[in-house]
Amino acid sequence: MSSILTNTSSMVALQTLRGINMSLEQTQAEISTGKSVGSARDNSAIWAISKVMESDVRGFKAISESLSLGESTVAVARNGAETVTDLLVQMKEKIVGAQEENVDRGKLQADIDALSDQIASVVGAAQFNGLNLLSGTDEVNILSSLDRSAGGTVAASDIAVARQDLSFDAGVMGTTNNLATYITAADGSNSLAGVAGNQFSNAANTMTIALASATAGSSNTYNLQVNGTTVTYTSATSGNTVTSVADGIVAALNAAGIEDITASAATGTITLSSTVKFDDVEVNFSTTDSAVTANVNGGGAGGAGAGFTGETINARASSVTFSTTAAVQDGDGYRVSIGGVNYDYIAGPGENMEDVARGLKTVIDGAGVANISTNVMQDATTGAWVLQLDNDSSTDLALTDDGFSGGTATGGLSGVDKLDVTTDEGVEAALANIETYIDTAIGAAAAFGSVEGRIETQSEFIQNLTDSLTAGIGSLVDADMEAASARLQALQVQQQLGVQSLSIANQSPQSILSLFR
Repeated sequence: MSSILTNTSSMVALQTLRGINMSLEQTQAEISTGKSVGSARDNSAIWAISKVMESDVRGFKAISESLSLGESTVAVARNGAETVTDLLVQMKEKIVGAQEENVDRGKLQADIDALSDQIASVVGAAQFNGLNLLSGTDEVNILSSLDRSAGGTVAASDIAVARQDLSFDAGVMGTTNNLATYITAADGSNSLAGVAGNQFSNAANTMTIALASATAGSSNTYNLQVNGTTVTYTSATSGNTVTSVADGIVAALNAAGIEDITASAATGTITLSSTVKFDDVEVNFSTTDSAVTANVNGGGAGGAGAGFTGETINARASSVTFSTTAAVQDGDGYRVSIGGVNYDYIAGPGENMEDVARGLKTVIDGAGVANISTNVMQDATTGAWVLQLDNDSSTDLALTDDGFSGGTATGGLSGVDKLDVTTDEGVEAALANIETYIDTAIGAAAAFGSVEGRIETQSEFIQNLTDSLTAGIGSLVDADMEAASARLQALQVQQQLGVQSLSIANQSPQSILSLFR
């Protein structure tokens, strides 16, 4: 049936042409924009995913800039720490040279002071954009990544850079007195009974050896080994008594000239006196006289003819023993008072009791306390770190300890500017402390080097990740230009055919007119 009111063929041709034109417009848009998904209308799901990824790419580009800034800051700090290390090594050369007494220590001291000033200058100048990692203790966080979870939440990740304080700052003691039990003080007496009245002096520590025998034998050998030196006494062929044997051993011992060791005798008892500062003195005794029994410090050493081995006279120095269980926190202040004068060391982050002991040593040495010598050692049995303090003055001095939390840390090179090689005592202390300073500077440079390498790795990863995300976004929304070009030509042909089809369909009603002629 033909109708002049409804041209079905024309409607079909028009619908076809309209669809072709829509596809042609979409293809032309793809070619002009280069995107197959240019807006949410094209594909809402893909568009939403691509926009989230695009925001991440922009975020990672900002992170890349942050990492570049952080890497430069750490590189400056590392260079500064390495320069300080070199200057400290030069300072060590001067200190070693000052060990000889026939050198001009005044000129060497001038060189050391100049090097100290240069170290302070380097530490002060080692900043980048106002941030100095060689001063202070607060951590610095460098933005390193944005981590998106499966649920869509985003969290920032940081690379923490610990400051390595190489300043000369003395630090500030806290106000909360809660560290009073961190150390135990003991004098150097052989009994280790503790500090009597919190005093320590230059008095020698002693050991008594009683030679108990009714009658001493003849032509017997008595060996007394003190601090590795063996002293031998042979009794007379006749007329010996315990007293004469003791006197003979003492005379031989004193004649041996063992440093810091003297002996005396009274009624068959030998008293060994030691003023060795920091080392225990080992004493061994043996004899061929079967009638003599050696009693050490009033205790029996065995039966007739018995000697003894491994007895010790403790070092003269008083000891400050640090806890093996307590943790050291940032800002914990440790104090040793000598003769009523306080010497403080305030710990920084990541330090331990060894650092505290060595820090207190440098503080005391740097103060130049007359007739006071220091040493740091670790107890072989307990593992505790011990600060030894020797009093070589003519008077007793009070020795106390205390501790406060909540302070500001002492600089890692505190005391470098106080090294003194003009005296024998100063040279000895400087040689011991310069190693601590060098270790501190080396540790700082190594820490910065490690962080710098991590930042460099992260920066490279972020760059590669950004490239991968950009490629992924492209695969989602970019148009396939080869396919779009081919599709455009096909649609243009279809459009022409559609127009012709619509034209033919519109001519169909004209044939009805012939029926009315």
